[in-house]
Amino acid sequence: MNYTSLSPEQRNEMLGAIGVSSVDELFDVIPSAARLEGELDIPPAASELELQRDVARLSGNNFGANHAPCFIGGGAYDHFVPAFIDQIISRGEFLTAYTPYQGEASQGSLQAFFEFQTQIARLTGLEISNASMYEGASATAEAAILALNTTGKRRVLVADSIHPDTMQVLVTVLSELPAELVVLKTTGNTLTENTVREHADNDVAALIVQSPNVRGLIEDWDGLFKAVKGASEKGKDPLAIAVFNPIACALLKTPGECGADIAAGEGQPLGIPLQLGGPYLGLFAARKDFTRKMPGRLVGQTLDNEGRRTFCLSLQTREQHIRGEKATSNICTNQGLLALRATMFMTAIGPAGIREMAEQSWHKAHELANRIEAIDGFSRADDGHFFHEFVIACPVPAQRIIDTARDAGILAGLSMSSDKLNRIGTENELLVAVTEKRTKQEMDAFIECLKGIAT
Repeated sequence: MNYTSLSPEQRNEMLGAIGVSSVDELFDVIPSAARLEGELDIPPAASELELQRDVARLSGNNFGANHAPCFIGGGAYDHFVPAFIDQIISRGEFLTAYTPYQGEASQGSLQAFFEFQTQIARLTGLEISNASMYEGASATAEAAILALNTTGKRRVLVADSIHPDTMQVLVTVLSELPAELVVLKTTGNTLTENTVREHADNDVAALIVQSPNVRGLIEDWDGLFKAVKGASEKGKDPLAIAVFNPIACALLKTPGECGADIAAGEGQPLGIPLQLGGPYLGLFAARKDFTRKMPGRLVGQTLDNEGRRTFCLSLQTREQHIRGEKATSNICTNQGLLALRATMFMTAIGPAGIREMAEQSWHKAHELANRIEAIDGFSRADDGHFFHEFVIACPVPAQRIIDTARDAGILAGLSMSSDKLNRIGTENELLVAVTEKRTKQEMDAFIECLKGIAT
């Protein structure tokens, strides 16, 4: 079957309109050395049975979190996902590659997004949330843009303990704006109030701090946010932007309780599998003062002509597809399917369930950290408090431990000198994450593996 939608006549008409005679001439700007000559080197057509066998053979080479105990973190975590979520989200009412616009969205979907907003607002301790964003890094960049737009100031301070992926997105987005991104150096791998005061002035639009940070350490949101606001004497106060872990919010003080104006985070821990790194889900919540400046979709509740409870997309005028270059955000859609998934997860697990996940992750991580420190040659690389992720200083390169553990059927963690973490640590530092899924037997096996390396 030919999937080409244009007829030869239509193609020639288009080529003539732009002043070229053929498709080859259209691509003459590409050097011949960079162009493919001849046929693609692909295998011949296969029957369905042959294809099934080939795919099964290839999938047998996989070695992921569903095959082995996973101690890998660094922004994506192996949390429990109830089986029924996959069953429900796969229904035709939900599963689509297209995010419906206002006139197409069903009342059921809009109500689910409304519930999602309510759940995220409660989880973060803030007053409003939008109906999701792409992922955590771009949500953080949108928070910075909101701060620039609402304060009229130009400098954005960010702790260097933020995840390097988020840092790179901030650098990319702000590089095209009349703004200055100032990276604050941490002391002992956490940010101090003195460092904030040294760099804060009357032109600071926001301070961005991630907690737990990229090394798993808990930052002092309270003190840091007070420090940046106290340093501003003219104009609007700078905004406090908290980059958060949604599971940690169930155990630690929430962004709202710590004085944050905006909270941005990655929603992957809320019922979304690791799924090869994405797609994931951006979370965004704020004080109600910023309702009309928030990026993305905001679902509102109202009554129809017959007095029935109904839902609609609200305040879309700020979005790119309506206001164009005057938009306060470039976000014009959302991760609707994953927001629905997170809504189902939070509804099923409930507040008590999420807190149980947080408590188990906390206690198991601290138990494992203590046991690792008892092995000769191993120690914690940082002194600060942590949630469920920590860095271990190892007697050998971390990659050697990762490779050895993999041979033993264990996914040991991430090297702090890896490309994944933008080489922010030394080659002997290993980032280890522990969730509620990890069992005593799995941690015992990990400890035995490390003991074998130590000897």
